[in-house]
Amino acid sequence: MPSLFPALTAGSARTALRFGARSLSHAELAGAAGASAALLAGAGRVAVWATPTLETAVGVVAALLAGVPAVPLNPRTGERELAHILADSAPSLVLAAPGDELPPALDALSRVDIDVRASSGSLPLPDEPPAEAPALIVYTSGTTGPPKGVVLPRRAITSTLDALAGAWAWTADDVLVHALPLFHVHGLILGILGPLRRGGAVHHIARFDTEAVARELAAHGTMFFGVPTMYHRIAETLPHDPALAKALSGTRLLVSGSAALPVYDHQRIATATGRRVIERYGMTETLMNTSVRTDEEPRPGTVGVPLEGVRVRLVEESGEEITAYDTESVGEIQVCGPNLFTEYLNRPDATAAAFDGPWFRTGDMATRDPDGAVRIIGRKATDLIKSGGYKIGAGEIENALLDHRAVKEAAVTGEADPDLGERIVAWIVPVDAQHPPTVEELGNHVAQQLAPHKRPREVRLLDTLPRNDMGKIMKRALQN
Repeated sequence: MPSLFPALTAGSARTALRFGARSLSHAELAGAAGASAALLAGAGRVAVWATPTLETAVGVVAALLAGVPAVPLNPRTGERELAHILADSAPSLVLAAPGDELPPALDALSRVDIDVRASSGSLPLPDEPPAEAPALIVYTSGTTGPPKGVVLPRRAITSTLDALAGAWAWTADDVLVHALPLFHVHGLILGILGPLRRGGAVHHIARFDTEAVARELAAHGTMFFGVPTMYHRIAETLPHDPALAKALSGTRLLVSGSAALPVYDHQRIATATGRRVIERYGMTETLMNTSVRTDEEPRPGTVGVPLEGVRVRLVEESGEEITAYDTESVGEIQVCGPNLFTEYLNRPDATAAAFDGPWFRTGDMATRDPDGAVRIIGRKATDLIKSGGYKIGAGEIENALLDHRAVKEAAVTGEADPDLGERIVAWIVPVDAQHPPTVEELGNHVAQQLAPHKRPREVRLLDTLPRNDMGKIMKRALQN
């Protein structure tokens, strides 16, 4: 198999990684990661204490070079969940930055501190492992039980990154700016491994801040990756920050993922900067499935067409495939391609249940436009509402609510109703807590924009919506 990181083997002197004032060229990264890789040979699985640092990036690259599966650990994981992940993945050691204070759960593991200035000297980098070899084991959020370890092979990483390079015209000349966590596929695989595979650079700003985003983009950046929460804050800041608007205007590519970006924020950013944010769709088990292409006009509300090599179908509850491309027919997204994971670690039952033959059941519900562009309406378990005989997607109602002047944040769920089957409930963070919108006001607003049967029947007010580390709204927390 060709090298996962051609620029490392070529010894390029171009900047590869920058975290604050610290940076490494591709050649320096090859030396540091190669030195650590020599220590990891035959280590089995290794845990990586995934702080937003240069050491985390070097540690993951070292494990990949050594052909040793890496298990990124979220430093904010609670004791019980961390204990489960360690027992399930059984790493032989943990990689960390010097000086990192690790929790007691990791005391039993041998510790290797990553030296980002080490060098393997004239030693050649290890041979590239087979395409099916496990590269990363990333744990899911565990919303329906203990987190499951998603085993991602090397071919899933390479196929996704190469397909995105085609869709986004991503080259070695691009400099990516992002502030995403490095224990998740968005921040780690797309945000760190993506630039390294292209031979380009990534500038990580550790903690999201609109001023830092503007500074990095203006100085170096051609691309910015973020989640909807980040773009919402950008949209809120743009009217008062001409430097941010100028920096975004000069950026080649703005990408949002991990959850749907509200149409209202799309519009505000486009108006202020002349740039449109494009969306892509993926998940831990599949990496990336679809994306809006840079050579096409972005359409807010869609996540684009299937990436090269990826097949996508919509399926009825009965299991029958939906063949219509009519923007109306709703089905579960199932995907097939080289981007898929191989198994849930130690869970053959869960692995078998996740597949229908070669097709992975995503649990996401969507419609398709006539040109094949996918419109996600939400999760099958929490976002598909069956009310009055209709299948209704929570996402489109949320977008309509966010277009109301009195709504700051919105989430929509369904609750059991003796008459309708399920009634639509809107969870609202109002712009003015002293004068919140009424259920009648919001109901009429949604009915006018969408259809009368999609109006919320209840409105519940909150100070803030519960979100995870990637900015996704945790709807099960609302429903409990």
